[in-house]
Amino acid sequence: MEKTPEQRLWIKANIPEKLWRDYHWQIQNRIRTKEQLEKYIKLLPEEIEGIERTKGLYPMAITPYYLSLMDPEDPMDPIRLQAIPRVVEVDESVQRYGEPDALKEDGPIPGLTHRYPDRVLVQTTTFCAVYCRHCMRKRIFSQGERAIGEQQLKLIVEYVKKHSEIREVLLSGGDPLTLNPEKLDIILSEFRKIPHIEVIRIGTRLPVLAPQRFFDEDVLKILEKHSPIWISTHFNHPKEITPEAQEAVENLLRRGIPVLNQTVLLKGVNDNPEIMLELMRKLIKIKVKPQYLFHCDPIKGVIHFRTTLEKGLEIMKYLRGRISGYAIPTYAVDLPGGKGKVPLLPRYLIDSDGTKHTFLSWDGQKVEYDICEF
Repeated sequence: MEKTPEQRLWIKANIPEKLWRDYHWQIQNRIRTKEQLEKYIKLLPEEIEGIERTKGLYPMAITPYYLSLMDPEDPMDPIRLQAIPRVVEVDESVQRYGEPDALKEDGPIPGLTHRYPDRVLVQTTTFCAVYCRHCMRKRIFSQGERAIGEQQLKLIVEYVKKHSEIREVLLSGGDPLTLNPEKLDIILSEFRKIPHIEVIRIGTRLPVLAPQRFFDEDVLKILEKHSPIWISTHFNHPKEITPEAQEAVENLLRRGIPVLNQTVLLKGVNDNPEIMLELMRKLIKIKVKPQYLFHCDPIKGVIHFRTTLEKGLEIMKYLRGRISGYAIPTYAVDLPGGKGKVPLLPRYLIDSDGTKHTFLSWDGQKVEYDICEF
């Protein structure tokens, strides 16, 4: 169960509410070293070694807000597992099964991925409020914290202009909404000038890691100005759905900006049917639409979070019938080599003979169904 504001005072103590609600304060006070973290949590040996050995490769940064969601007494806390490095991230006996860019995102123009005919992904920055340990773009962490340059943006915009089949632009990163409002406005404006771009989507984990970003009227006005904008965010565990996160989502919705969620199936974090059901229920309660449950990608530095496909299918089967259909995400695998996403479903049609079909209901009953074609 998520902590109440009172239970989170172990990190919030002596911090004025005005500062706590300030996004810039959250970013400026990120925990980035072992020494800073040890003021709040007794680190495990594998965490101490992990922080040391991932320096310069997979750096650590944790907002005070996200740190406040951790249970400092629980070494397997799901927030802790997502935020604090462990030595397994650089254990070659495990990570040799992954690749830095298994999905082949890197293309001829740096920062642009054009995998599907009608949409492109643009990496706008390498900066994140928190460097999630399961990130599928861990390869960019070591590049330092930098935003897209004017010349790079120009090349990408020209490419999109020449490809009239592109209808959607997905801004990603890093986290695009960590950009200063002026830079964000420029980027959105450039794509809005292109007649065939119908929708801009922004991939951001700030509703989870630093929801204070959406308490800023200037940011909200810019997003509303460039409508239609869709937000794709990334809640992985029920503990991440807090009053602050709900307020952030509400502020977006009031500006006419829908919010989708893409959960990643992570071993030890959410690979449990009951936890996943609780997460989906809480997402719907704060009016966030579950879109995807992604199987964890085969990325070097992330392999230890991967489960079996059977575990994902077990969870999907458990959700069916226990929550409304609109609250059930699509379980998907992003195929290696840039071959795109494919959905996976438990098998419900178990036998077919002519017009007679046998189905398995959500609660395990066999049901015969005659379908005649006229």
